[in-house]
Amino acid sequence: MLQGWVIVLASLAYLGILFAIAWYADHRADSGRSLISNPVVYALSLGVYCTTWTFYGSVGRAAASGIGFLPIYLGPTLLFALAGFILHKMIRVAKANRITSIADFVASRYGKSQLLGGLVTVIAVVGVIPYIALQLKAVSNSFAILASYPEIIMPAKAGAVPLLQDSALYVAMILAAFTILFGTRHLDATERHEGMVAAIAVESVVKLAAFLAVGIFVVWGIHEGIGRKSANVGEATAGASAHATP
Repeated sequence: MLQGWVIVLASLAYLGILFAIAWYADHRADSGRSLISNPVVYALSLGVYCTTWTFYGSVGRAAASGIGFLPIYLGPTLLFALAGFILHKMIRVAKANRITSIADFVASRYGKSQLLGGLVTVIAVVGVIPYIALQLKAVSNSFAILASYPEIIMPAKAGAVPLLQDSALYVAMILAAFTILFGTRHLDATERHEGMVAAIAVESVVKLAAFLAVGIFVVWGIHEGIGRKSANVGEATAGASAHATP
């Protein structure tokens, strides 16, 4: 069984690296040498859309229903396909009116109504809380699965966990501290959170490397490669057809 302190130490080391990257990016920005003024870094920062829950959810749905998991990505795909028409206009309006949130954006379209802005804020908060809860639950489940290695014990079978023993609580506290330090210290529409963007871009690189490693292991480690697997499937299909033919 993998010791809990090993997982905690590895997690703290990883978070420490992200903190160091964010601090370095902010330091570079203060000296006029931006670290994120690069299209590759910007693209990687958008790649964080594939989060922990997306990993569990997409892989699970792909295993259960095959190509049926793809529609969940149609929304962001269409958004960026139409970015020149939609995002460009939204960014221009946000900069012109110094808008810092989606509530301000919607309210500004209707005479800067405070009532509408408050309503949009409530709807956004209520809508995002379940998704954040799923993210934290996915991280907590990952911790529990690693802690039981090499046995595979699903967290759902372990029962309820006391609040102070729930790893999701401490993950939420650490993420909140990270966001406060490198993301929301100032509400300025012209401010660029360079440390946060740089850390997110590095996270995307880690996730891409993990996905590729898992894919390579499944195709060439568990199975015999793409070509050999396809040949086996063809042989099995031909054999089944031969047995079915009278």
